[in-house]
Amino acid sequence: MSGKRLVAVIDVGSIAIRLVVAEIDASGDWRILDRSEKAVPLGRDVFTTGRIGRQTLLQCLRILGSYCELLEGWKIEPQDVKAMATSALREARNRDTFLDRVEIRTGLEVDVIEGIEENRLTYMAVRQSLKGYRPSLSRSNSLIMEVGGGSTELMMLHGGEMVAAHSLSVGTVRIEPALKALPGSFDLLERFLSENIRTTLEGLDAEQNLKRIRTFVAVGGDARLAARKAGERVSEDYSLIEKAAFGDFIQRLSSASVEECASSLNIPYDDAESLVAALLMYRLFMEGTSATRLVVPNVSIREGMLLSLARGEEREIQQEFAAQVVNSAISLGRKFHFDEPHARHVATLALSLFDQLRELHGLQEFHRLLLEVASILHDIGTYIRTSGHHKHGQYIVANSEIFGLHRDDLGIISNVVRYHRKALPQPSHLSYASLPREQRMVVLKLASLLRVVDALDRGHTQRISSFTVEERGSEVRLRCIHEGDISVERFALPRKANMFQDVFGLKVVVE
Repeated sequence: MSGKRLVAVIDVGSIAIRLVVAEIDASGDWRILDRSEKAVPLGRDVFTTGRIGRQTLLQCLRILGSYCELLEGWKIEPQDVKAMATSALREARNRDTFLDRVEIRTGLEVDVIEGIEENRLTYMAVRQSLKGYRPSLSRSNSLIMEVGGGSTELMMLHGGEMVAAHSLSVGTVRIEPALKALPGSFDLLERFLSENIRTTLEGLDAEQNLKRIRTFVAVGGDARLAARKAGERVSEDYSLIEKAAFGDFIQRLSSASVEECASSLNIPYDDAESLVAALLMYRLFMEGTSATRLVVPNVSIREGMLLSLARGEEREIQQEFAAQVVNSAISLGRKFHFDEPHARHVATLALSLFDQLRELHGLQEFHRLLLEVASILHDIGTYIRTSGHHKHGQYIVANSEIFGLHRDDLGIISNVVRYHRKALPQPSHLSYASLPREQRMVVLKLASLLRVVDALDRGHTQRISSFTVEERGSEVRLRCIHEGDISVERFALPRKANMFQDVFGLKVVVE
């Protein structure tokens, strides 16, 4: 099996623990060799009590233990197994105890991923699955949606560019108690869901006119079931369901009991219990758009993780991922009416400085992306108030969602925004002091670079178009290409470059 390797992905979800075994070849393509899915009530425990119950813990340990035995049979090495958990584990108060017991009993290190990371993996899977449909995605506005047990993931694209990504705390397991309290009327269920997502739809409409969305992508097991029963399979990668056929399918299910749904669709009772609610959520979001059919890719977050394992370092994927992160950051800036020409120009200068000083700062390529995002958003706090806008900007970024970025990444970016002006980091600054040492060093280096280039556009006039860097003795000399008078920028630089001199021991001079 030269040039090929076996990998496995384990997904600890709110309603089930799922396993995928795949063979990856040298080109980065894969084929699925084995699958398994076993139901667990993780979501029911966490979303009602806040904790994972003892019986559920024991059940999870048995399932994961059996999966480990299966992987031993496949002779898959531990480093080729990726175990991840989503919303239920994210919210469990006894999460750390659960993860410790799992590692001790099975040897598995389960990575609890954030909702925004779910978005990234789902997007990667959808992008791969819809490669034949991608021209339509790049031309039209799109909404990608996945209804899960504990959360609903949403991504909005404008002409193929990421506008917004959200992870909503709304899922079929989370709303189950309310659904059981309803007296069994389909109309009441529809009204209940409509009222619960109305505010979300209004917020999405403010970010991008929903009526301009013509492509609706529905991801998830419930959507795939609907595609098999009411849609048309275009290829092995995706199916299409016309809007009218989707509505008719939901209407037929609404008049059947849970037992009848489970029997007629040949699905477990637990899945049938939440099916109508999940499909209704897709329909309610779809009705807010101008889409006339659902595009249903035959993928899940697990295929996204497989793609990450198989082609994670592939340049094309990394470039598209970075571009979508930047698009999401720009969309966030527009939401707060930032000075876009200044932000884009500062980002361009920051990347140039980063690239020319690689040997000095020693940072990685991903840190370059974090610097670009911080540069785009450095003045976002002026939306609240110009005075102290660095602190307001830190708060906005730290409490926002940017496609593809973890909470740790946003912690770094928000601190870089905080220190792009005024005082340097102090031990009393808790948001900075609470970061691990490695992340504090990243903040210092990125903020130092940002302060320098922000000074080079002090007047927000983009007079300095570019520069070359020369290290000479104890100085870093910037030879600038500019138009007009740059005395304002010259005056601002010494004050803004103080952090650079503290961090790197070099004085910055404009020639």
